[in-house]
Amino acid sequence: MNKATLYGVGIGPGDPELITLRALRILERCPVIAVPETPRGGTLALDILSQVVTLRDKRVVHLPFAMTRDREAMARCHQAAVRQLCQLLSEGGDVAVPNLGDVSIYATFGYLIEPVQQAGYPVQLIPGVPSFCAVAAALGISLTEANQPLHLLPGGGEGLQDALRLPGTKVLMKSGRQLPAVKAALQEAGVAGRAMFVQNCGLPDERIGWSADAMSDDLGYFTTIVVKG
Repeated sequence: MNKATLYGVGIGPGDPELITLRALRILERCPVIAVPETPRGGTLALDILSQVVTLRDKRVVHLPFAMTRDREAMARCHQAAVRQLCQLLSEGGDVAVPNLGDVSIYATFGYLIEPVQQAGYPVQLIPGVPSFCAVAAALGISLTEANQPLHLLPGGGEGLQDALRLPGTKVLMKSGRQLPAVKAALQEAGVAGRAMFVQNCGLPDERIGWSADAMSDDLGYFTTIVVKG
């Protein structure tokens, strides 16, 4: 007997026009949309999705996700999401989980793939426009030149100061929450003047800055920093 499939669908960084045709087809076809939800009730992926997909005939389920660095709390959250998804899949309908950006890059969905597969359900990943590519477009820059490398880093991660001294372009993902530490690392590495950023790329409140001096403490979670050279 064929089993229902879980789809992780990348929907791009914010602009609904960046949702791919394949992602749109999967989202329109799946009877169930399971949307990650923050502790404050935020469902940004659903807000973006609702602009291009008719949801009135679909079952929309919210998956609570903790915004924390506590590994045990995160593990419990992921386990609860897996149980909820497996229950939905057991009812026979395909389930789509929309993710901002690309579904394979620092994506919530990455924590769900293996446990759902181990439960016996097929999982497919639908790629999306990565946020850092949209950020580069918003800044009007190329991320790579000739043989120079591109480094993708978590904002505020361990060893950030050393990583900022690597050759090539450095991209710091989701930097807003740890901005003081990130700004300090930029200053210590001597690259603060080359640190461009985009907050909420593709969303109505998108904000662009061209140096670390323009990074105010109220920059949000979805802030991407690009350091060239």
